[in-house]
Amino acid sequence: MRSSLKDFMSKSLLPTMGMLLALTSAAQADTVVQKLEDTGALALRTERGVLTIEPWQDGIIHVRFGTPGYRGNYNPAVIAHPGTVAFQVEETPDTYLLTTARLHVRVAKRTAAVTFLDAKDHVILEEGERDAGVGATQWFKTATPVYGLGQHQNGVLDYSGHTIHLQQANTDVGIPMLVSPTGFGLLWNNASVTDVDVATGTLPLGIRSEAGPGIDYHFILGPKLDEVIAGYRALTGDVPLMARWTWGMWQSKEHYSTQEELVAIPRRYRDMGVPIDAVVQDWQYWAGGQWGSHQFEASRYPDPKSMVGAIHDLHVHTIISVWPRFDLGTANLAELDQAGAAFPDAFNNVYPVGFGRWYDAWSPKGREIYWSQIMRNLGVLGFDGWWLDGDEAELGGKTGEMREQSTAAGPGIVVNNSFPLLHTSGVHDGMRRDQPDKRVFILSRSAYAGQQRNGVITWSGDTHASWETLAKQIPAALNFSLSGEPYWSADIGGFFSPDPAKDQSYAELFVRWHQFGVFNPMFRIHGAGQGKEIWNFDPAIQKILIDDVKLRYRLLPYIYSLSWDVLSHRGTMMRALAFDFPDDAAALRVTDQYMFGKAFLVSPVLQAGATTRSVYLPGDGPWFDFWTGAAQPGGRRVDAKADLATLPLFVRAGSIVPLGPVKAYADAPSDEPLELRVYPGRDAAYELYDDQGDGYGYQAGKRAIILLAWSDKQRRLTIQARDGAFAGMPATVRFRVVCGAAAGAGDEKTVVYTGAAVTVPLPRCR
Repeated sequence: MRSSLKDFMSKSLLPTMGMLLALTSAAQADTVVQKLEDTGALALRTERGVLTIEPWQDGIIHVRFGTPGYRGNYNPAVIAHPGTVAFQVEETPDTYLLTTARLHVRVAKRTAAVTFLDAKDHVILEEGERDAGVGATQWFKTATPVYGLGQHQNGVLDYSGHTIHLQQANTDVGIPMLVSPTGFGLLWNNASVTDVDVATGTLPLGIRSEAGPGIDYHFILGPKLDEVIAGYRALTGDVPLMARWTWGMWQSKEHYSTQEELVAIPRRYRDMGVPIDAVVQDWQYWAGGQWGSHQFEASRYPDPKSMVGAIHDLHVHTIISVWPRFDLGTANLAELDQAGAAFPDAFNNVYPVGFGRWYDAWSPKGREIYWSQIMRNLGVLGFDGWWLDGDEAELGGKTGEMREQSTAAGPGIVVNNSFPLLHTSGVHDGMRRDQPDKRVFILSRSAYAGQQRNGVITWSGDTHASWETLAKQIPAALNFSLSGEPYWSADIGGFFSPDPAKDQSYAELFVRWHQFGVFNPMFRIHGAGQGKEIWNFDPAIQKILIDDVKLRYRLLPYIYSLSWDVLSHRGTMMRALAFDFPDDAAALRVTDQYMFGKAFLVSPVLQAGATTRSVYLPGDGPWFDFWTGAAQPGGRRVDAKADLATLPLFVRAGSIVPLGPVKAYADAPSDEPLELRVYPGRDAAYELYDDQGDGYGYQAGKRAIILLAWSDKQRRLTIQARDGAFAGMPATVRFRVVCGAAAGAGDEKTVVYTGAAVTVPLPRCR
């Protein structure tokens, strides 16, 4: 069918109507329209290939460029499909313009370069040169800074002036998702090794992938970073709730080597009265030559099922390390081999000495077999989750070895970086099916786009204990969150670390790392060598560490509600200042502070011997010292108290912070009231979330939400009627409503909440 563009443009275009606008080369004037039933894209033919532009939402555009017939790169990250989007197309002498309700997309006829503009025609991102063939290269013109791209231990938050290498490795995580506080995100759909150049000049942003037949990316309009992240999750999957115990204190070590030792760790914490929720069995629990057997060496672990049961009897959970590699000659490797789901090459072990082979996580059959081996050997023992170590995959320890393998999804050079996504997907799907009463928990050393949907926390790998390393953890974590992945953690104290009993200077570094860990999504102590359990430090240090743990447990209602926000509002827990203060130029330059949720400003101490710490208070509103309640105006630096026992911690005006009692474990019953701490200066709203703490009843509505609203003008907190219910929910809750400001410290009320709305006046809270 042939028709004029003018005739076609008299109609509104809907992707679900299956319309394709096919435009001839830029030099031709006779532009034609074709209607096809399988796409809603706008396609422009050039001498070098076909450019397709497809609206998925009114603020998300899918762009592809390749030879005729090209439909995009291998892309396991994106699981969404194009939605119903009303758009129009207009033609000028030089351009075609696709318009949605929120976004304008302009295509230059001469160059086929794409420019993205907001609804007011402000340019957001503009394409430059592109090249597709053996690899794929695309340049862009945009304002910097640029954030995201995974986790990189380079100490950099804003990548301006840097080239970021996206290739999975221990301590380095490549995620091809970048964001800018100027109002957009870009998901680069290419799983091959990629370099992102963030330079200066006319075209400051360049993306170069070594493989992939074409250019393939999603542009996501903000303008707020929270909206960009929400768009990313709409494309790649939402984040399921993790169990409440996940957010308690974890004790780990490389490695507890006997059944008796593993059980003794939580038992001693219980005897000390120190809260704990999880203990970890790291690797080498197997017999020599049986890596990948998923079986315990009987002489050291005579009864693993009773071991797990004894830990559970202490109200502690436990996970176990499993790897995607197998010693030669193991039965599990033979099973995978028979299914054609193991790579044929054997690699030197990084450690200990030996050879191993790796399974093909791109193979659906391989993923199913891998999970079944874990489940029948370890899942039946009652473990509560899975530590997926070495899942970059590490192979022989030399980066790039995966590129030489042939996988079930294609050449390794094409699919390389997506291994951790496929690996965690298999374990997630298996656990969800075979352990339905437990929420999926996976601890992974690597990540790829979309991995947040698998119930995964990624940790920063085998770091070395130093002040420099600690400082680098902060921008690494923040860029990981800015990549759309909300759950991150580090080995508190560094993986390679001294013996606490022999190196007294290490105690100070450990305390500062421990304080930082309290305000990470996951709070886990781990490391090689001598254990870093609290009792390995001298009594003065022990007191500081125990106080930190107690603070973490007081924060659990806040953290659990944050995890609900991550799911229900596609929120972010660990937030670079650009999330909440994008118009504060000074805030955008801060690399060593962050928001934990939208209330807390966290400023870790990163220098030995510090007693004070310079803290930038962003924005134009007041801040309150968490420890004293003293108010400070925003938009300036202050010298905050930072003796060894004190982490500089401020709360934003217009915040409501729920604080629970200190409990032995996250789900322990308690008759003590829940404190609702109100920080005045602005109106505030907060969703207080609760459910059974584990299982998937929340997906069927078995959960409770209490909306809290603070009116700063009227000086009153409204606790609205409870929405929802779940089995075991207490009929009444005691709330102690407290003013967080020092001047109103005596202004507090205790109310007995029965589920009906109640208003609590705090007339002196200001």
